Amino acid sequence: MTGLRIALLTHSTNPRGGVAHCLALAEALYGLGHEAVVHAPDPSGRGFFRDAACPTVSVAARPVAGNTVDLVRTRINDYLIHFGSPAACDFDVFHAHDGIGGNALATLKHRRLIPGFVRTVHHLDTFAEPQLADWQDRSIQEARRILCVSHGWTERVRSDFGATPEVVGNGVDMAAYRPTPDLQDSVVRQRWGLGDGPIVLAVGGFEARKNTLGIVEAFGRLRERHPGAQLVIAGGASLLDHAAYRARCHAALTVHGLAAGASGPVIGTGPIPQADMPALYRIADVLAFPSLKEGFGLCVLEAMACGTPVIVSHRPPFTEYLAPGDALFVDPGDPDDIARAMATALVPETRDRLRETGFACAAAHSWRACAERHLDAYAGCARMRQEPTHA
Repeated sequence: MTGLRIALLTHSTNPRGGVAHCLALAEALYGLGHEAVVHAPDPSGRGFFRDAACPTVSVAARPVAGNTVDLVRTRINDYLIHFGSPAACDFDVFHAHDGIGGNALATLKHRRLIPGFVRTVHHLDTFAEPQLADWQDRSIQEARRILCVSHGWTERVRSDFGATPEVVGNGVDMAAYRPTPDLQDSVVRQRWGLGDGPIVLAVGGFEARKNTLGIVEAFGRLRERHPGAQLVIAGGASLLDHAAYRARCHAALTVHGLAAGASGPVIGTGPIPQADMPALYRIADVLAFPSLKEGFGLCVLEAMACGTPVIVSHRPPFTEYLAPGDALFVDPGDPDDIARAMATALVPETRDRLRETGFACAAAHSWRACAERHLDAYAGCARMRQEPTHA
C-alpha cells in the first residue's frame, strides 16, 4: 500500500491508555511510510504528555465550566471547528479512538467533507446520562470500519450494534520500557518518598472500573503482614468525574489507618511524567491491575517489559493475551484474593518466574505488528485521490 495521510483523533493530550495507544500506533504507521497525524483537543495548550516520533496537532479547545455533557459537546464542536474546511480535511483516512472524535467525524461525513471513518472501540462505558450514551452509540454506528483491541469487546460490539469488528491488539515499546535500572530510578524513588518496600503500584488513579477500592482493601490486608509496604496510585487524568468514587477510596484508607499523603503508606501521584513511568514500574515489586472493566490494559505490557510481576483479573481481556504463568490471576471482587496475590508476588521464586514469563509476553507484542493489522481497514476507507493528468 502506498503511503497514506491518516488523521487519528483521540480525546485528550493526557496520559490515558487510549491516548498512549493512539500515539504509539501513529509512530508505527509513520515508520511504515504513512503520514500519520495525531489530533487531540488541548485546552491547556501544552501539547501531548510526551514527545512523539510522528506529527501531532493540538486542536484549539475552549474552557468548559459545565458538566460532562457540556464538556463532551464542546470537545466535539472544537473538532468540527478545526476540520471545518476541505483544506483541513485533506487526509486519505480518518480514524477516531473515542466517542468525541467519532461524533465529530460522523458530522463531517454528513457534511460531505470526509467519505467515512474508522473507529477503534477500546471499551464501552455505561452512562447514566442518555446524551453521553447516544454519542457513544453514534460514534460506532456511523463508522465504516470498526476495530477493537481485544476479542471480548468485539463480541460486545457485535451483540449491541450488529457489526463485525476486527481485532488489532496492542503493543509495547521495548526500547522505552526495559528492566535495566538507570539513574531515573533513584530520582523517582526520592521524588515520591518511596522506601525499601515492598512497593505495590496501581495505574489509572481512583476509578471504579480500575477497581481502586478493591486494591485499597487488599493493600490494607497486605500491610498487616508487611508494615513497611507502600501503595502508589499513579495517573488518573480523565474527562469523567470520579470524585464520588475517590471519596469512597479515601474513606476506606482512613478505616485502615492509611490516609494518603506524600511519602506515606499510600501515595496518589496524579498524572505522572511519561519519562518517570519505566522507573516507577522497575521500582515497584508488583503491578496490581485487577480491573473490573478494561479494553486491553496497556500498562500490563509496560510493567512486564520492565520486569515487574503483574496481578490481573481472571477475566477477559487479560485471559485473551496472557497465559496462566504470565501473571497472577485473581477474582477482582475478592480483596482477600488480591491481597494473597500481592503477598505471593513478593516471594523471590515467584517473582523471578513472573519476570521471565512476563518479559517474553511483552516482547511478543510489537507496535509495528499492531500498525500492520490496521492497513486492511484503512484500505477500505481511504479517500480515492485523483491522479495528476498531463497535457
